[in-house]
Amino acid sequence: MNHSAFFPVDDRLLALSEQAMEQASPTFARIDRVTEYNQQKVLAAFIDHRVSESHFAPTTGYGYGDRGRDTLDAIFAQVMGAEDALVRHSIVSGTHAITIALFGVLRPGDTMLAVTGAPYDTLEKVIGLPDSEGKHTDMGSLRDYGVRYEQVALDGCGRPDLPAIRAAAAAKKPRLVHIQRSRGYSLRPSLSVGQIGEIIRTVREVSPESVVFVDNCYGEFVEETEPAAVGADLMAGSLIKNPGGGIAENGGYICGRADLVEQCAYRMTTPGLGREVGASLGHNRTLYMGLFHAPHVVGEALKTAVYCAALFSLLGYEVTPCAQEPRADIIQAVKLRTPEALIAFCQGMQRGAPVDSFVVPEPWDMPGYENQVIMAAGAFTMGASIELSADAPLREPYAAYMQGGLNFHSGKTGVLLAAQAMLEKGVLSL
Repeated sequence: MNHSAFFPVDDRLLALSEQAMEQASPTFARIDRVTEYNQQKVLAAFIDHRVSESHFAPTTGYGYGDRGRDTLDAIFAQVMGAEDALVRHSIVSGTHAITIALFGVLRPGDTMLAVTGAPYDTLEKVIGLPDSEGKHTDMGSLRDYGVRYEQVALDGCGRPDLPAIRAAAAAKKPRLVHIQRSRGYSLRPSLSVGQIGEIIRTVREVSPESVVFVDNCYGEFVEETEPAAVGADLMAGSLIKNPGGGIAENGGYICGRADLVEQCAYRMTTPGLGREVGASLGHNRTLYMGLFHAPHVVGEALKTAVYCAALFSLLGYEVTPCAQEPRADIIQAVKLRTPEALIAFCQGMQRGAPVDSFVVPEPWDMPGYENQVIMAAGAFTMGASIELSADAPLREPYAAYMQGGLNFHSGKTGVLLAAQAMLEKGVLSL
């Protein structure tokens, strides 16, 4: 065991770590180039909109005339390549942002067509899908409001099935087409901006009036462009993921076509008031600072993911994406094969957290999920998956979904401690 540093890690793991770093080096260089481009893009937007201390001043009550709030919307829209944006601390999660967008655009009798397979677990209740026993508990779901739902499965390789998407869009003429950029709790590849563009072109050829919505969670600043650049009409995500830079304490965003963003603003507050109300309550400073830091922090999270892929591949596990692959989001999946290995992985990663490192994660019945979920998340902001975390439902193939890392060096330590815990539990052989 090596006790020369601050954490005891088996010498054999340290040797493999050195190999992993060598394998990751070319990918790190590619990540640095994208990070620099995106950091300059964000800096230019701040300068263009003449950000000053006055933009951080808090407002209360109705929040009329909140300069900081309104300017942040404009900066965010510019950075995302969109016409307009809503950035609010009062949006409680990515699922909430997506829900506002869906209810903002869809009306009774409309059809929502999901073209990247089943959406993320927490959207099932929003849509009104039945639970594992076939029961509907609508309670205000889209189904409850008369919105129809259709779905196009991924092809046999886990990729979007463009011929099937074309056929479904032509037949259903959906009001809204839903694209999920990230893999969620699945092993299918995440979608690049280019692949999203292919889907959008396919839909436009047969249903040009359809609104194309992208769940952009985990994908912001991973590439040099965002889905709006390839024709997405509307996007949404969480500020305690990529675009909050590990500084935003809560919040979410919606951006895209100005007319659609206005519809979403009316859903977010009330018709007639929309974006004009909503006091910032002193949150503007952290939202601005988080956005400014976001490109760099996303780069650090990507390096952590690449290192994890390289190390666990050397340990004999199937990983997706692999260390050399181009990435479309910050999530790294490691197929650990057994529940014992999955639990040990998450418990080891928790040991490397700056907050709650002494806590031992256990599987639990998490609201919105059909299976028990285990979650390693020792974060400064609760649930912030731009900070190093790992979570997974306890179901085959017992894959851990790791994401985040405010800086690579601490993220690397967390990954090493995950492997060390598996070794100590006897579920990893060297």
